[in-house]
Amino acid sequence: QVQLMESGGGFVHPGGSLRLSCVASGTFDRITHMEWYRQTPGSQRDLVASDVDLGTSYYTPPVKGRFTISRDGAKNTVYLQMNSLKPEDTGLYYCRIRAVVNARRGEWWGQGTQVTVSS
Repeated sequence: QVQLMESGGGFVHPGGSLRLSCVASGTFDRITHMEWYRQTPGSQRDLVASDVDLGTSYYTPPVKGRFTISRDGAKNTVYLQMNSLKPEDTGLYYCRIRAVVNARRGEWWGQGTQVTVSS
């Protein structure tokens, strides 16, 4: 049974910082991708940042230089450090992983954590 638990969301003023965490529980052969998505009302979930276990990262252009994704492989945890937050960063942030479990590939989502940036 794979479960993802996100934490760290909240309310912050523009220019502030938040750190999101996502812990993946279960037995994995390998977690290839650990990712953060953002969804706002009426919109689809959009990829914000991705960490690949081969050592590469991706950021959507609006967050480059402000957000940092990192992974603790020993804890199966991914973090998203968000600095210089803007109102347009507001949304429900979801953690997603792509992993191999019992030699089968799959993907799993967390329940989401709300981030609100407002003055």
